[in-house]
Amino acid sequence: MNDYERELARRLRHGDEEALAELYDRYGSWVYGLALRVVHDPHLAQEVTQDVFFKVWQHRKTYDPQRSKWSTWLLVITRTTALDRLRREQRRPAWPWDEGLENSPDETDTRNARELHLSIRSLLERLPPEQREVIELAFFEGYTHRQIAERLGLPLGTVKTRLRLAMDKLRTWWREAENPPSSKA
Repeated sequence: MNDYERELARRLRHGDEEALAELYDRYGSWVYGLALRVVHDPHLAQEVTQDVFFKVWQHRKTYDPQRSKWSTWLLVITRTTALDRLRREQRRPAWPWDEGLENSPDETDTRNARELHLSIRSLLERLPPEQREVIELAFFEGYTHRQIAERLGLPLGTVKTRLRLAMDKLRTWWREAENPPSSKA
């Protein structure tokens, strides 16, 4: 490990978000490639990549540059995250907006699409403003993660973390709305 990597590890341990962004810039495509080999789905591999760097941030104080290289640590996290994600995906029902809506002149379909739109909008309104903002920029305005970071003046890692947290909340809330807990009489 060279001096730059040791300094990067030190900065990351001390909570420097820019260090996370640098780590992502340096290893992000490599982690994505590893994830893609496990999950065989580009969209899912991107989600796994985001999960990996979120876990890196959460567990940044456990990384010891004396014990392993970045690549070894990231390899282990990527592999376990990708396998966990595959298991979870096999048990999870489809999320409606992953499938998209087809245009149809049928009045019932139009009404259902409108209801779905209102449901999604109400879930978005529940998000903290900073998470809602990045979701809207990414999904409704088509900005890339890097473009969002530049537009908002935030580190790339912060944008990715906000997106990941927001998506996790939205999925959880959607599942809760679809499967409300049964009340016992």
